[in-house]
Amino acid sequence: MGGLVRCPNGHIFSSRRYGNVCPYCNITIKEQANTQNAAASDGSFDEDMEYMGELEVIDPVTGWLICIDGPQLGRDYRIMAEKNFIGRAEDMHIQILGDNRIARRNHAIIAYDPLKRNTLILPGESSGLAYHNNEAVYTPTELKAYDVIQLGDSKFLFIPLCGEHFEWENLKAGHL
Repeated sequence: MGGLVRCPNGHIFSSRRYGNVCPYCNITIKEQANTQNAAASDGSFDEDMEYMGELEVIDPVTGWLICIDGPQLGRDYRIMAEKNFIGRAEDMHIQILGDNRIARRNHAIIAYDPLKRNTLILPGESSGLAYHNNEAVYTPTELKAYDVIQLGDSKFLFIPLCGEHFEWENLKAGHL
């Protein structure tokens, strides 16, 4: 019976829905005791239940990278608003494991700008190059639906959610 679990980065999610992979940071967690999702028998709430109140404010997804070639073939990575740092390290917003040609930290950056309603790829601070549709990225470059991004030996398809046709702010305001 799956319940709520917490990944090493502190995200709480349903193991029944997502298994042992955190949907926020794509980290695979080891088997651990499920977090209780009800009040303790004495009527008090444990610290995890108090943390649940903080989950009401989330950063909604603005798009995805989907691995179409490489060790993580078929895996998707969520893109959130503003800067998303990409690398192999645990503290990266988009952690890509299995491709050692991807730098541990800041191989590239994908940024969604909610004011301009566009998504850009920027070069990272590592020595590795990022490619956008087979062209090296040296300056901020706007991404369009189904563009191909290559990092190391892996290729990713960019799928936008927010932009010209949809924006979370418009949804909150009752407009689409």
